[in-house]
Amino acid sequence: MQLLDGVLVSGHIKEQIKEEVIKWQSGGGKKPHLAAVLVGNNPASEAYVGSKVKHCEELGFDSTLLRLPADMTEADLIAEVERLNNDNNIDGILVQLPLPAHISPDSVINAIHPAKDVDGFHPISQGRMLLGQPTFLPATPYGIMLMLEYYKIDTAGMHCVVIGRSNIVGTPMTILMSRNGNPGNATVTMCHSRTKNLKDFTLNADIIVAAIGRPKYVTADMVKPGAIIIDVGINRIDDATKKSGSRLVGDVDFDNVAPLCSYITPVPKGVGLMTICGLMKNTLLAAQLRGK
Repeated sequence: MQLLDGVLVSGHIKEQIKEEVIKWQSGGGKKPHLAAVLVGNNPASEAYVGSKVKHCEELGFDSTLLRLPADMTEADLIAEVERLNNDNNIDGILVQLPLPAHISPDSVINAIHPAKDVDGFHPISQGRMLLGQPTFLPATPYGIMLMLEYYKIDTAGMHCVVIGRSNIVGTPMTILMSRNGNPGNATVTMCHSRTKNLKDFTLNADIIVAAIGRPKYVTADMVKPGAIIIDVGINRIDDATKKSGSRLVGDVDFDNVAPLCSYITPVPKGVGLMTICGLMKNTLLAAQLRGK
């Protein structure tokens, strides 16, 4: 079993980004500038946004963190997004999800200008991805593809089972893994919470991408020997042995599944770090495209 090490791979990619930013600026380009919008004070969202802002500083980007109250109206949030759309200093806009229940994430995402959609969630970005056209890819699937590429894993002809169907991870992963490329050229099956006899699918999978949001959902009896496991889940469970009283686990029962695998991502220090790499690469690309 080999660990797909997000710390190692993200470190390599971040060095590449740093070098590209220096080269871009030496040619007259301005620093890439990411605007992150945080509505309310969800602790997990605070941590995610804080990490993204920290990475901007590390990579030589500018960043703006816009903190907004949880009780603001949807119309007011969309107005803030429009203001960022019209700000020529901003290259990329990220609205941290989830949003308060009274705000439609689709309405907010649709309000982001496609040229600044560095999360890759806008319908235009997703449509271009579906058609295989150049676009901003959703950050987590993009990061996973970068990880597979780094480890030179040839996925051609493999059977890939994606568990989860969100527009953020599951659905884009099915598209990217089936595209003509490497990584890619896999035969893909999408499964989800309503799939009957899920084990029948996963036991035939060469690659399992677990993105269903349930702790330790994929167990050892669901995995064939030699499979590649990509664990996208980030779930907090109680753990009395920890000072905080809890710990992070993935959607895969890592301790029991890992011995069966050829490759597996850990949680934490796996896909989460790659998501940030995907976001930062998209932000640099947005700056470069706007600079042309």
